[in-house]
Amino acid sequence: METTVKTDHLKVNVHGAVLHLTLNRPEALNAFSPEMILGLTKAIQDAKENDDIRVVMLSGAGRSFSAGGDVKTMGDTSSTEVYEHIGKLNELVLTMRDLEKPIISVIHGFAAGAGFNLALASDIILAAEDSSFVLSFSQVGLISDGGGLSFLPRLIGPYKAKELFFSAQPITAKEAKQLNIVNQTYPLASLEEEAMAYADKLSRGPGKAYGFIKKIADASLTSSLSEVLEQERITQALMVTTEDHKEGANAFKEKRAPQFKGK
Repeated sequence: METTVKTDHLKVNVHGAVLHLTLNRPEALNAFSPEMILGLTKAIQDAKENDDIRVVMLSGAGRSFSAGGDVKTMGDTSSTEVYEHIGKLNELVLTMRDLEKPIISVIHGFAAGAGFNLALASDIILAAEDSSFVLSFSQVGLISDGGGLSFLPRLIGPYKAKELFFSAQPITAKEAKQLNIVNQTYPLASLEEEAMAYADKLSRGPGKAYGFIKKIADASLTSSLSEVLEQERITQALMVTTEDHKEGANAFKEKRAPQFKGK
């Protein structure tokens, strides 16, 4: 089943068990707007409550994934407005991390500033081979927001992260893959097809296991080994009671592909 809904600045498409959210301000290179941020947050919150959705995929309409913050509004906003705007962006990022389902960001053109950080808030990044990434905040006298100062240092180390933040120099998808920022790259012509195939495959996996893997792996960045070990111990005791585990075990014994239901 496939359904499509267009709202202001966001396109919502359901393809099987995959919720495909497309940033839809192509005339502004998908720069963030309040409507876009609130729409993304609501869609992901709804996905949390919808057992039929197993994977979320983010992409951008037009020439690029996202330019991040809207440059046209920069220099004309008050501290209060910025504080409120970033509060909404923070809620989106926390909603993404709280979702116990995989989120895939699909990058073409470029992911700049907060657009880059939005991708970092996801679980998997797939990119076109000719795409690029840039943390452009310092060019306009700002710091990174949207979680970038948390995600990137943990991912590539603080020294390399600071270099990217300081220089505001773009990196290619190939360089991003070498830094373990990007998981896979594809030719632009096949990116959408490959990304949907990737998402579809994940959507057929053991959803509950994926959810706990995401939760524990994310928490491991600030947890001790003993804390992670205990989380694994408790969670595994729960996992052996799930339908997916029983199906997986039976499929292994019967030498067939498992048919997981996310239960």
